[in-house]
Amino acid sequence: MPVKIRLARRGRKKLALYDIVVADSKAPRDGRFIEKLGTYNPNTHPAIVKFDEERALYWVLTGAQPTDTARTLLSDKGIMLKKHLQVGVNKGAITQDQADKKFNEWLKGKDAKVSGAATELEKKKAAEKKAKLDAESKVNEARKAAIKAKAVVAEAPAAPAEGEAPAAESAE
Repeated sequence: MPVKIRLARRGRKKLALYDIVVADSKAPRDGRFIEKLGTYNPNTHPAIVKFDEERALYWVLTGAQPTDTARTLLSDKGIMLKKHLQVGVNKGAITQDQADKKFNEWLKGKDAKVSGAATELEKKKAAEKKAKLDAESKVNEARKAAIKAKAVVAEAPAAPAEGEAPAAESAE
């Protein structure tokens, strides 16, 4: 019985959620499955992926073949790297301590990369907000200047037209 780790769709129209499941390759996509490993929500930014990493590693080591999308999700969490290192330990190429050390180094690098990306995203949002506020303040200043100009024109006495004498001179 060939076993696959794949996504089973659920949720409503145009707002899909997925279960990460272990299923027989001949079973329908949303049908019978052997075990539910977790969930995947691609509708949020960043996407939310929650699953039992220990069970996923067990199934991958047992021989379950992940689909392309499931492989990407497993790789993102380090399950495929753990499998690779565990196979090396089983063959005697490296020790378990070396494998754990390599995985922890990868995990630290991954965490640093993710936190750096989050920091960059926050900086970008802050810069965009500052630019919007600056543009809005320029518009407000222009409006204030226009209002002052209208007020000055309204307060200024009307200049006499040509041929007319000023009001004070005509009284004499």
